[in-house]
Amino acid sequence: MSPQRIVRVSLEHPTSAVCVAGVETLVDIYGSVPEDTAMFEVYGTPGVDVYISPTMHRGRERAESRRWRFGVGTEIIVVMNSPSNDINDSHVQISYHSSHQPLPLAYAVLYLTCVDITLDCDLNREGRGDRNFLDKRQWVWGPSGYGAILLVNCDRDDPSYGKRDNSDQQVRCPQDLEDMSVMVLRTHGPAALFEDHKLVLHTSSYEAQRARVFHACGPKDSCEAYLHVLGQDKVSYVVPRFHGGEEHFFVEGLAFPDAGFNGLISFHVTLLDDSNEDFSESPIFTDTAVFRVAPWIMTPSTQPPLEVYVCRVRNNTCFVNAVAELAEMAGCKLTICPQDENRNDRWIQDEMELGYIQAPHKTFPVVFDSPRNGELQDFPYKRILGPDFGYVTREPRDKSVSGLDSFGNLEVSPPVAANGQEYPLGRILIGGNLPGSSGRRVTQVVRDFLHAQRVQPPVELFVDWLAVGHVDEFLSFVPTHDEKGFRLLLASPSACFRLFQEKQKWGHGRARLFEGVVGDGKVKPISINQILSNDSLIGYNKFVQSCIDWNREVLKRELGLTERDIIDIPQLFKTDRRKAAAYFPDLVNMLVLGRFLGIPKPFGPLINGRCCLEEKVRSLLEPLGLHCTFIDDFTPYHMLHGEVHCGTNVRRQPFPFPWWNMEL
Repeated sequence: MSPQRIVRVSLEHPTSAVCVAGVETLVDIYGSVPEDTAMFEVYGTPGVDVYISPTMHRGRERAESRRWRFGVGTEIIVVMNSPSNDINDSHVQISYHSSHQPLPLAYAVLYLTCVDITLDCDLNREGRGDRNFLDKRQWVWGPSGYGAILLVNCDRDDPSYGKRDNSDQQVRCPQDLEDMSVMVLRTHGPAALFEDHKLVLHTSSYEAQRARVFHACGPKDSCEAYLHVLGQDKVSYVVPRFHGGEEHFFVEGLAFPDAGFNGLISFHVTLLDDSNEDFSESPIFTDTAVFRVAPWIMTPSTQPPLEVYVCRVRNNTCFVNAVAELAEMAGCKLTICPQDENRNDRWIQDEMELGYIQAPHKTFPVVFDSPRNGELQDFPYKRILGPDFGYVTREPRDKSVSGLDSFGNLEVSPPVAANGQEYPLGRILIGGNLPGSSGRRVTQVVRDFLHAQRVQPPVELFVDWLAVGHVDEFLSFVPTHDEKGFRLLLASPSACFRLFQEKQKWGHGRARLFEGVVGDGKVKPISINQILSNDSLIGYNKFVQSCIDWNREVLKRELGLTERDIIDIPQLFKTDRRKAAAYFPDLVNMLVLGRFLGIPKPFGPLINGRCCLEEKVRSLLEPLGLHCTFIDDFTPYHMLHGEVHCGTNVRRQPFPFPWWNMEL
């Protein structure tokens, strides 16, 4: 470490200096050197290590008991490793010698007071402070990395408070402190030193907008004891010595990584010398602690489910009952949003995405509220935000959003490896248009937010060919117990036509689609023969297949998949105002609860009393250990261009992999 302070010694009178334990002090010996000086000697009292660096090109050596040639470029370096008991209780003596006199020409004495100052935090990411790293100014990724982690305190631990915990400058309840990171200022040295020296905790005005610091100034069980000292309009704080040598601070994040903010926040403590009334304060030493704000992390459908959300609307009682039964089979909690809250907005998948944030000391779920702002817009904030359940949202300033900004268009893959890079938390999948085209895209503020999290680098897929325009209309992931751990399901018109051609070949061409549809879903049954003779339908589905195939290649390349990792699920599409919509209930738009799958009931052609589409899907998925339940969503969802996945949402277990262990 380079010297932190240069001290100039004087021959006329002894000089005093403050050293910081373990930090080098450079002694300037060229001030008033006697004439004829050719050599010098340096002696330090016990506990003072003295080194000589004869020239810039030679390494340092211990001074010990020998004379050194006096020359330009020679440096004296002093290091003390233990704090002093009293002011000026150690010293360094320098004697100047000529080449022809036995006695010294003169002496200079530097009296030293050593103080140990450190700003400690959880550098080793084990939930406790650690001081064994050389450079705390760095934040290093990976299993061998180091650096403290900060959570955005975006939950609401006090139910009586109407906002998120980090929206004001108070600690409202003891649970609020559990979401914060601890930072400890430790000082050891003579108490008298601080009569004319002071410690200042500080940060930049930029970083003060993104984190807040509280100082524990009284009894730990009193919320009033935590004083807001840094954050927003406060960038510095003179630290009083309430507790002698150890002061505790609690840090909360105010902002997630985003465009223009890489997530790193630094706090500094500086020792200032205020002993000379004729001069302004001078800095002696600064210690720094660097935090990285924890990213918001999505969970894929392959993670174990914890809680299922569904809306109850005027015509979906049977659907809600089927979802409830599936949740019970999977051992999940079920939360139903009542009609007076959703006002018949049933698309709970589109309204929000459920993820989490994680630090070594705490992990809790965080709902990402989409900018779609339908009738469900208040549900995430009013009903989900609460104790240990955070909230975040992003909305464009001009309020311009498209259907692609609904979060059915936001998915994440299971852990993958591609192009030499590991993605232990998967990769986010968002839908947009083709490169260079002017079609619909996810709003910029949402894309900026997702990219800034870094740990799940987004992949943009082509969805503008779809009427609704969501990635969940043509893909899904299901868990498996083999080495791969999952399969990607892709909607496939080609697979559907092959299935129907096979059934026609075996004499089932008159079997009809849509028989058995009940309720308000008025649709005319159509036979396999009619479908296979409909050139317009066949031609349009060739176009759809080409769009899906384009995405297939992107997914294989960006997720490191092979054809063995992909299962083609039979599906047909129809044109709706020059865009594609599912011709029959979209089979890949399913609810995945562990090995239990809630799949839209397709009402396919009945052959020997069984739906051939259901039978085909079972034959593809059940050998993988999955259990298929087909849910009738025809009237309340399919007729409105949505399916089972669109009408449900799931909170899932966080990944066991700590995000900070990623190699970035």
